This record gives sequence, structure tokens and C-alpha cells, in this order.
Amino acid sequence: MVQLIAPDGQVTEVGTKLGVSLELALELYRHMVLARRMDQEALALQRQGELSLWLMSWGQEAAQVGSVTALRPTDMVFPSYREHAAALCRGVAPADLMRQWKGAAHSGWDPAPARFHIYSLVLGTQTLHATGFAAGAAMEGTDEVVATYFGDGAASQGDVNEAFNWAATGSLPVLFFCQNNQWAISTPTEKQMSTPLHVRAAGFGLDAYHVDGNDVMAVHAVTSHAAQRIRDGGGPALIEAQTYRFGGHSSSDDPTRYRSEDELAAWTARDPLTRIESFLRENGVGADYFDALAAEADTFAVSVREACRDLESSPLEDLFDRVYADDHQPLVEEREAYLAHLSALGSEA
Repeated sequence: MVQLIAPDGQVTEVGTKLGVSLELALELYRHMVLARRMDQEALALQRQGELSLWLMSWGQEAAQVGSVTALRPTDMVFPSYREHAAALCRGVAPADLMRQWKGAAHSGWDPAPARFHIYSLVLGTQTLHATGFAAGAAMEGTDEVVATYFGDGAASQGDVNEAFNWAATGSLPVLFFCQNNQWAISTPTEKQMSTPLHVRAAGFGLDAYHVDGNDVMAVHAVTSHAAQRIRDGGGPALIEAQTYRFGGHSSSDDPTRYRSEDELAAWTARDPLTRIESFLRENGVGADYFDALAAEADTFAVSVREACRDLESSPLEDLFDRVYADDHQPLVEEREAYLAHLSALGSEA
């Protein structure tokens, strides 16, 4: 497992050999701090009834920030449903991240500007979307890398295994990024697979990597290497990042029912934010930087709360405009019938 910075913040032997950029570490740490604050605020908003549901990325910030920042801004990304840290790095606004979970819209944002697709709630389906998109990129002759995120639980789904196979047989430019957070809801990894995913990947013909997912610098380095190899025509690759979700599977899950306090404590000692903060302090970053970042996070938190409370539901008739790219006559007729129905209800009132 590739690791550049140990849990205590010390640079490993591999890190010393490859080098660890202090400037990059500062940039990635900031992204991670803001992402965690977003997560904390959104969970609090859900508890207050402002959001119907929230799926936390708490604990997985290094895996997401390290990987997405190693890609080009033009590389298309297909997330699952908890890639909030990656989405923020791509410029998706907090309001758009929360819109779907408030029930204000069926999805939160236009994927095109950020090159970041909408969340996929059907487990693993995004890997097939990414594989199809990558086939198009290959046909167009671009050097685009198409990345897709999924969890260890999704790796047991048929869709994901089909995506592995199609990508490998077609030598498509797909980067499969598995955040192994140790739990598929309440099923631990050891009960759903007997062989690590990065080992299984070889059977599909994928180039595979295993990285400490709580080490943002290692994730960035491994993703950069894998992406360049794909860009150079090396075919699809898979990265398994060993990480941990500190919260439940979602805001409606109680993780204390299936995991121990000792397990949580052991992973808390490997907290990705604490690790990179220790590294930064060890390398001369002073209190002024951390104080300024804390103030920025406080201001950001206020904006997140305000954005959530300002969200308004879209009129249902807008749904008809987002089914097909061009006008589709039967749908136009359905929309007109629906509007007539609303008008009739209004007249009766």
C-alpha cells in the first residue's frame, strides 16, 4: 500500500524518495478542511429538518481531494452519492450539492461546466456511465481520462464488474477509483470479499494500485501516475484507496449497532486531516495559516446554512424540459395536459 505520510505526520521512506510538496499539501489541506465543514453543516441541517437525507463523506476527504485534483479540469468525473469533497474541488456549489437531498429537485447541477456528473443513487450504475462516456472519448481520439468513484460495497454489484470487463476489453480510458471505507452499510469488507479489490482487478485486465486513502499526498501521487498511464494509451486502471467513514452510511444509519468503539478509535488515530496538519506544522507552517483557514471555514459554514435555507423547489412542470435534449411530441402533449390539469385545479379553488 503506497503511503507518503504516516499517520503521525512524518514522511515515509517512499515519501522521502518521491518528494512531498509543501505547497501542494497546503492547497489540498484547505480543500479537505472546507469539505469537512460542509459535511458537518449539512448533517446538522438534516437534523434540524432542513434536509431530508444526507450521506456523509466525513473521513474520506483525502481520498476524494487527492484524486480529483490529480486529474485535469477537463477530465469527466462520474461520482456515486457521497463525493462532496471532490464536487467542491470541481466548483460545484454547496447549494447544488444539497438541492437533491432537500427534495427541491431531482438532481442538483448541470454536469457540463464542472465536468462532474450528477450523483448516481443506483448502486454502481455510474461505472457503466463512465465506461460508455470513455468509449465516446476514445472514438473522438481525445486524451481524456474518465474517472468514476464507487465504494467497496458497490464493487460486489454486477454493473461494476461489467464496467471493469467492458473497459478492459475495449482498452478504454477509464480510471476506476474505489473508496474502500470498510463498510457496505453494515456489512464489513471481510464478509463481502475474500480477495482485495486491487488484486481482483488483474483478472479483468485492469492496471491496479493500492494506496493509503487517508494520505492525501499518496492519493494524489498515485492518481497522477495512473491517469498519465491511461492518457498515454495504457488502458483502464483501478485504484483502491483504504479509508474509513467516520459517520454512518447516511444520516438515517446508526453505525454503533454494527461497529465497535475500538475500531472507530483506531481509525480516528489515522484521521486524514490530523495527519496532513501534523505534517504542515512539522514543516514550519505557523499558527497564522491555521487561524486564517479556521476563519474561512466559519464564513463558509454560514454561507452553507444560508444556501440551504434559501433553496426552493422547482415547479414540477420543469421536469418535462429535462427528459430529452430536443422536443419530443408525446412529452410535449403530456406537459400541456399537466398544465391544463393545474389550471383546472386553480379554477376550482
